[in-house]
Amino acid sequence: MIERVLIIGTGLIGASVGLALRAAGFVGRIDGWDVNSLELRAAVAVGALDGAAGNDWGALELARQADVIVLAVPVLAIKDWMQRLAPVTATGQLITDVGSTKLEIAELAAKLFGGKDQAVFLPGHPMAGKESGGAMLAEGTLFNNAMWLFTPCSDLPAPIEKDWRMWVGLMGTRSLDMDAARHDEMCAWVSHLPQMLSTALAALLEERFGDAPEIAAIGGRALRETTRLGASPYSMWRDVAMTNTTPIADTLLALEQRLTHVRENLRTPGLREEFDLANKFRMRRQ
Repeated sequence: MIERVLIIGTGLIGASVGLALRAAGFVGRIDGWDVNSLELRAAVAVGALDGAAGNDWGALELARQADVIVLAVPVLAIKDWMQRLAPVTATGQLITDVGSTKLEIAELAAKLFGGKDQAVFLPGHPMAGKESGGAMLAEGTLFNNAMWLFTPCSDLPAPIEKDWRMWVGLMGTRSLDMDAARHDEMCAWVSHLPQMLSTALAALLEERFGDAPEIAAIGGRALRETTRLGASPYSMWRDVAMTNTTPIADTLLALEQRLTHVRENLRTPGLREEFDLANKFRMRRQ
């Protein structure tokens, strides 16, 4: 039974986890820590947390007492906290994360956790979020109908892992287990590539037109939708790029080649074939 949860990182996702647990009926204690004291206070203010650790040592003390520890910080910080938590956690505890890449986390988890007298680690990734972060934007309904991906390190889940999966489902999510490498490959295509594409397009438009008034006058829904992700801050994506470099680079290369194909066929039937393929993809997902 899960009675105490510690959330490391109380921005948008971390605070939303706290709010979603409460909305799902969790009556235990939820504590939190964040490197940014303003975010931490905001998470308490919105009702995502019952209490907060004032420093790293306080967080480690709360970790000793927690049944579940949720790492809701950037991927490189997740790996750092895994190293810190390994010596202070034990059998019966679960550590999980919400990082956007999974292979490096899963490989480190296999070295640090799951053995005798060690906590269990369950890599996770909720496919939910917003262009902007922060606890003040957190919502208890953020994960409704979202897919929560897991890349488990063991084929034999511990009881505490089953309990956490139950709560994840009660937050309104669907879940899917994947191999960690497959996860990173697929997310490079369906999540990371769209982000890089939107960022590159928005940056190109800014460089080419700046604050030209015609952009606001002419640019409509298509422009807003294709550049929406361009509002995402670098701080949210730096670690994704650094820990999933090869799969993302492969997708960008494939896109470069596809754009070249489109450019070379602007006045040939090849352009219609591209539209037909694109229409087919969209029709499958309506």
